[in-house]
Amino acid sequence: MLEIIYQDEYLVAINKPSGLLVHRSMIDRHETEFALQLVRDQIGQYVYPVHRLDKPTSGVLLFALSAEAAKAMSEIFQARATKKEYLAIVRGYIDEHELIDYPLKEQLDKMTDKKVRKDKGAQEAVTEYFRLGRVEFPYPVSRYPVARYSLVRVVPRTGRKHQIRRHMKHVMHPIVGDTKHGRGEHNQLFREKFSCHRLLLHAYALTFEHPVSGETLTLRAGLDEVFSRIIDVAGWSEIRY
Repeated sequence: MLEIIYQDEYLVAINKPSGLLVHRSMIDRHETEFALQLVRDQIGQYVYPVHRLDKPTSGVLLFALSAEAAKAMSEIFQARATKKEYLAIVRGYIDEHELIDYPLKEQLDKMTDKKVRKDKGAQEAVTEYFRLGRVEFPYPVSRYPVARYSLVRVVPRTGRKHQIRRHMKHVMHPIVGDTKHGRGEHNQLFREKFSCHRLLLHAYALTFEHPVSGETLTLRAGLDEVFSRIIDVAGWSEIRY
C-alpha cells in the first residue's frame, strides 16, 4: 500500500518510494509495478499523471482524478506556478547558498527519443540550494582520510530532466547514491556503512494553488527508514527544513 498524503475529489498525492517508476516505460521494460497503476488500484479509480519524479527519487507525487483536473494542473506546472522543495545529501562541504544558473542539453533516450531533434541547444535550467548541515565521517574514501557530506534543501526553478542531479554534479557536489551522475566510491561507502542502496534525493514538499478551490496547498512527504537513519547518524535530526 502506498502512503496517500492528500486526496479530494480532484487530486490525489502519494509519498512515492525510491525505486518506483511513475508509469510504464520502454527504458525499464522489466519493471512490473508503477505508481500510476498502484494508486489506481488502491483508490479504485483512474488517475492522471501531471508531473513526474525520477525512478530513484522519493517524495511527493501528484495525480489528477479527471481529465479536466489533469489539464488544469499540467498548465500550473508548465507555468512554473508551483514550488518544489527537495532534501539531498551531497558529497563534500558545499557552500551555504547558491543559485545555479547553468543551461542543460536535453537528455535523450536511444529508444524513446528516436525522432527527437538531436541538435537542440541547451535549455535554461536554474536550481537554488541552501546548506542545512555538514558532517565528517571517520572513513577513508578515495585519497582522503575522512569522508565529508552536506545536507541541502534544493529548490528547482525550472524542470529539466535530472536537473537537480546534473546541477549538483556541475558544482562538484554530486548526490550520494546517484549511479549516473555521482561518485562510485561515495555510493559504495554508503552501501557498506549505512546499508543505503538508494539515491539520497527526496521531494519533501510541493506547494501550488488548487485548480478548483484556489486554495494554496503545501503537500509534505516524510522520509523513508533509510534516509531517516542517515539523518540521525549524521546528527541532523533537529534540523528544520
